[in-house]
Amino acid sequence: MGHETTQENSDHRAIHPVGGDELPQAHAEMGQGLLLLWDGPVTDAYNLLLLTATTLRTVDPARSRTAGVHATLAAWAGGDRDGYRRALDELCAPEGSHSATAHDAADRDPVDALWRAYRDGMRCLVDGDFHRANVFLRPVLGLLTAQTEVSSLMSAGTIALMLGDLATARQVLGIALATARADRATALVPRVLEHLAYAELREGSYHQARVHAEAGLASVSEHGQRNVAAGLSAVLALAASIAGGPSNVATHAQEALRTAHAHGLSQTSTLAEWAQARADLGNGHAEHAAARLAPLVNSGPRQGHFGLWVMTVPCYVEAAVLAGHDVDTGDVIDQYAVWAAMGADPQAPALLSRCRALVASGERSEELFAEALARHEKVNGPYEHARTHLAYGMWLRRRRRPGEARVQLRSAVMGFEQSGADVWADHARAELRAAGETLAAAPEPGPLSLLTPQQLRIARSVAEGATNREVARQLSISTRTVEYHLRNVFTQLGVRSRVALTRLLAD
Repeated sequence: MGHETTQENSDHRAIHPVGGDELPQAHAEMGQGLLLLWDGPVTDAYNLLLLTATTLRTVDPARSRTAGVHATLAAWAGGDRDGYRRALDELCAPEGSHSATAHDAADRDPVDALWRAYRDGMRCLVDGDFHRANVFLRPVLGLLTAQTEVSSLMSAGTIALMLGDLATARQVLGIALATARADRATALVPRVLEHLAYAELREGSYHQARVHAEAGLASVSEHGQRNVAAGLSAVLALAASIAGGPSNVATHAQEALRTAHAHGLSQTSTLAEWAQARADLGNGHAEHAAARLAPLVNSGPRQGHFGLWVMTVPCYVEAAVLAGHDVDTGDVIDQYAVWAAMGADPQAPALLSRCRALVASGERSEELFAEALARHEKVNGPYEHARTHLAYGMWLRRRRRPGEARVQLRSAVMGFEQSGADVWADHARAELRAAGETLAAAPEPGPLSLLTPQQLRIARSVAEGATNREVARQLSISTRTVEYHLRNVFTQLGVRSRVALTRLLAD
């Protein structure tokens, strides 16, 4: 998702001068910019923070850099690539502004060198040069990972995420979350949870992403951070598009889009639209999915976020092919090939082969499906692996090769079950039946099927007599998160008390 400043501090006491009334107007603008960044139009936040960074550059370099990095956050959230580059330029004095002696001194200054590496690495990421980005950012990542401040750990986790090092991202952001909770930095907790949940989505840990996003929403309401709440809702919509029902996807996506449209949150709106399209595709509505994604992947004023739209391409290609549309392989898929070669997404090479298999013909399609499956074996990602088995099985069935199709479709069902992707598992079972396999009828769904796995665990513990505090201890979550889930359980099941919940579960 976006990235956090290495000098993050949401406490407004920290934005005032340490001594005297040094440029009070600039500091007031910075305070207003920070408020808008988390709870208002991000374009307004960007303009205020960039103005502050420029004003303070010579008199207060540290706060100037803080304002500059927050300006990059605002530009990223709003999908403003040029604004992002301009904000990066404010992090360091221009190279030509130093005399030879001053420039040599700057080169010897480790703090200045750190910021230059950060700036240059982020420029490379925006320009798609991941090799050079790694050269610049790996030393920065190492330094930040060794820190104990929540803000530094958030920066480290997000840099790792942007470089495609998902394991490091999850590890560091998990430490950041524990640190924020231990330090009682409650305003930072929802933001850490948003980053962590997104990292888990990228790695394929959808249930953990949902739990963390729900916990973030439960805590964000206390701090007036509507933009963060919208980002968390978009993560929940994406998780539900894999391991949940279409009604949950629509609810979370619309919550995200309501704020995204009002505050210009391009990142959030791209994720929410992607979630709805993926839910459409999983439920067999390829036409709807293709129509929703086409504006995001094609150039024009409605194109998705500059750093995220390319990740929606595999879903678009599949939807367009199933809907019978022509896919411009010389444009969309080739652009995705550039992304896959960057190394920022470990699963991208396999997804690229799947995209090419879907639009190829005859033996070439079969070769590409086999290539995609071989590439899936090298990375952890059961959901996308199952998607490729499903696509290959459907391709084989439509070519009247039912026996071979059933082999692929059985693997798809197992992969989706392993991922908790119930809707997709049902889709694969329907294809399996169409290929001639007789499956045992599924039991009629009861009211408990409305609950998420986490909600069901909480409901059963409460029905067994556990208090909220005891449930929290059992599941290693906060009491407040238990209360949040329990309210949703009561709403979903139409009960008003623990007694009624216990009776329902007993029945």
